[in-house]
Amino acid sequence: MIAPQGRGIAGPDTAAEAGTFRILHVSTGNVCRSPITERLSRHALTDRLGDPFAGGLVVESAGTWGHEGAPMEAHAATVLADLGADPAGFTGRELLDEHVIRADLVLTATRDHRAQVISMGHSAGLRTFTLKEFTRLVRAIDPATLPDPERAGGVVERARALVQAAAALRGWLLAPNAEADEVHDPYGAPITFFRSIGDEINQALDPVLTALTGRSARP
Repeated sequence: MIAPQGRGIAGPDTAAEAGTFRILHVSTGNVCRSPITERLSRHALTDRLGDPFAGGLVVESAGTWGHEGAPMEAHAATVLADLGADPAGFTGRELLDEHVIRADLVLTATRDHRAQVISMGHSAGLRTFTLKEFTRLVRAIDPATLPDPERAGGVVERARALVQAAAALRGWLLAPNAEADEVHDPYGAPITFFRSIGDEINQALDPVLTALTGRSARP
């Protein structure tokens, strides 16, 4: 299991939280981009770690205008299945303060989403990035400088160090243009556009999850 099946968030002071690293994916409605990103992340982490939750990684998502309780869009579910990930059982939720408070890393679809998360406060600025921005920063970080993920608690320790290193690089490694950090909304678009967005997200996630875990995807 990667995360509890319920959509609620437990209290912040449990002993388990000390050894947990929460990744929160954010888009607008939480029915297209962020569900795709959440479930692709879970799938890729399972491929690398076998049981990411045992390693302390929890992956969730929410929407700035989230359709609370709604299923993901049918085309999004199709794309996930095509990419080998499991779309079953997903329900959308609206982004709440508690989600941001509990997240160790927030990855958003666009710069506007990033700004909305940061505007909520909770010292979120240093742990909130667009997905593509974080990918760009992670590519510039030498994995040899990160903690060893193979030791006890190492994956969580490595993930925290990766976020700190990315935040330190942000002012130095800028996007080549305004569009470089955006994942566009496929809502209402044909399945071909959903597939292109799914591929785009999958490609952006791969180096991130490899850096987090210290393990590449299995061939």
